[in-house]
Amino acid sequence: MLSVRIIPSLLLKDRGLVKTIAFKNPRYVGDPINAVKIFNEKEVDELVFLDITATTEKRGPHFEMIADIATECFMPFGYGGGIRHLDEINQLFQLGVEKVILSTHAYEEPGFIKDAANRFGSQSIVVSIDVRRNIFGRYSVYIHNGEQNTKMDPVEFARRMEDMGAGEIILTSIDRDGRMSGYDLDLLHRVSQIVSIPVVARGGAGKIEDFTAAVTKGGASAVTAGSLFVFYGKHRAVLINYPDIQELERSFQHVGKKGDIKHAC
Repeated sequence: MLSVRIIPSLLLKDRGLVKTIAFKNPRYVGDPINAVKIFNEKEVDELVFLDITATTEKRGPHFEMIADIATECFMPFGYGGGIRHLDEINQLFQLGVEKVILSTHAYEEPGFIKDAANRFGSQSIVVSIDVRRNIFGRYSVYIHNGEQNTKMDPVEFARRMEDMGAGEIILTSIDRDGRMSGYDLDLLHRVSQIVSIPVVARGGAGKIEDFTAAVTKGGASAVTAGSLFVFYGKHRAVLINYPDIQELERSFQHVGKKGDIKHAC
């Protein structure tokens, strides 16, 4: 078994799968159920689904679609998008979702994270933090699918979310989203060093070496990627894929949690 979780991150829009670049210009890449079936065959350990328009459209999750995904999905999966009520979280868990992922509502109502963690347990509550870096090198948390600058430092926000009871953080570099040029290791390092909960790197993975760098240099506990798992080749042809497990095991055999180096068992 891999020492690090490597998680496909799938974006939902209008009940289809899309992929963005810097959170813009979503490109249709297929049907979510078909993608799940392929990832089942490849024995992926975990999936993440993010509905990128639910919050901006001021609606809740598409429960029927999520139920269809849960029926086909053989592995644990997390869902984020449009969640604003504890009853919605309960319904998602009843459908088979393992983790719920909150972003905009976590910023606007941080007490909601505490309420959710108290009711359902911290291990099932994930906060997704979307970050941009300005021309002066300053990082800021963005909400509403990257459209609104909160002007809050991501380190401060991550620490606050941990205090509220979040059990995990997904840390996304908006600038690197879809570019396949590598994770923002500086951002990862700043956040992972200040919190004790797992930090999942997101935004920029283009090759397996980016995964190992996120862990060994950025301090991430896990990694997630989108483009790498839905595109193939220099022309970015749509092809749902996942790296060979033996290759991943070789890359991570000496990597432990939080970037510690260990001997393979």
